[in-house]
Amino acid sequence: MLENLIAQLLGGAIGGTAGGKLVKDSDLGNIGNLIAGAIGGVGGGQLLGALLGGGAGDMGAGIDIAALAGQLVGGGVAGAIVQIVVGLIKNRLLAK
Repeated sequence: MLENLIAQLLGGAIGGTAGGKLVKDSDLGNIGNLIAGAIGGVGGGQLLGALLGGGAGDMGAGIDIAALAGQLVGGGVAGAIVQIVVGLIKNRLLAK
């Protein structure tokens, strides 16, 4: 369970950083991109796990690399989406 959370955080942070650099109007700065992405990664990863039924595996079976990779990718995508949306909204509000 903790491994999934760490993978979501890392994926979200990476996705948020990439999202801020790819969509220039959404850039929140390095730390802002990282934080928004990490929050989005955990939220999106939890939502994805609930929808797909993740996290119900056998704890004695060890670490499932495929599941962790899925959490990392899911967290990255969700982190990028949240960072872009938050960045666009914030930057548009400050521009007025």
